[in-house]
Amino acid sequence: MNDVALPFESFGVSHRGCVRELNEDSYLVEPETGLWVVADGMGGHDAGEVASASIVDHLATIGIASSAPDLRARFEDRLSRANAEIRRISQSRGVTIGSTVAALLAMDGRFACLWAGDSRVYLIRNGSISQISRDHTEVQELLDKGMISAAEALAWPRRNVITHAVGVSDEIVIDFQQGEIMPGDVFVLSTDGLTAHVTDAEIEAAAVSATPQAACENLLQMVLARGGTDNVTIVVVKIGDRRNGTHPGASRAEGRG
Repeated sequence: MNDVALPFESFGVSHRGCVRELNEDSYLVEPETGLWVVADGMGGHDAGEVASASIVDHLATIGIASSAPDLRARFEDRLSRANAEIRRISQSRGVTIGSTVAALLAMDGRFACLWAGDSRVYLIRNGSISQISRDHTEVQELLDKGMISAAEALAWPRRNVITHAVGVSDEIVIDFQQGEIMPGDVFVLSTDGLTAHVTDAEIEAAAVSATPQAACENLLQMVLARGGTDNVTIVVVKIGDRRNGTHPGASRAEGRG
């Protein structure tokens, strides 16, 4: 299957939320290169924003890849450059700064999801939502080891402590999953500001029932109505069907309120 013949539409929004003074999230919507990214910076003051922006700025230079492996190689190269830049900034300021990253790469009928930290990538297929990424957090490690229950995880005092991020060490630890793109697939990328307030079922309902732009805006309003305790960034990518006449399209909204 060739995804060139499968039209798609994508959109992204980002907002500081109702509590935080700054928005330390960044995102990238680059359908021409087959790349969508969200990043959640950390480090306090403006440091987190610098870290997430570094990731997006470097990834924005990927350009048009010649193949799926080339796209993956370009992604890893740019992420490595961002990691080095963040390390330099961190050392110059004498503080540890960094950022999560969650990315969707799509080319030649295949997709790859790559991530570090607790920003997520979901896939909605055949009426069912699944989390493709797996959180790099202390609480996820405890869950994996069977040391706490899912119910306990929701209220775990250190549930927001992440174990991997870009910029915190010289070597990047990044995980990935890959697969085939199917007509009707919907990918949702988000920082944890979304999942702190909205369930997977609500994400699925919003994403499948509207255009990517409307889905992003509806999910954002849901977060803000529920208190918006963190920055929130959402990117929705919908894969069309050759037979239904859907046309490719993409757009971007800053949404930095």
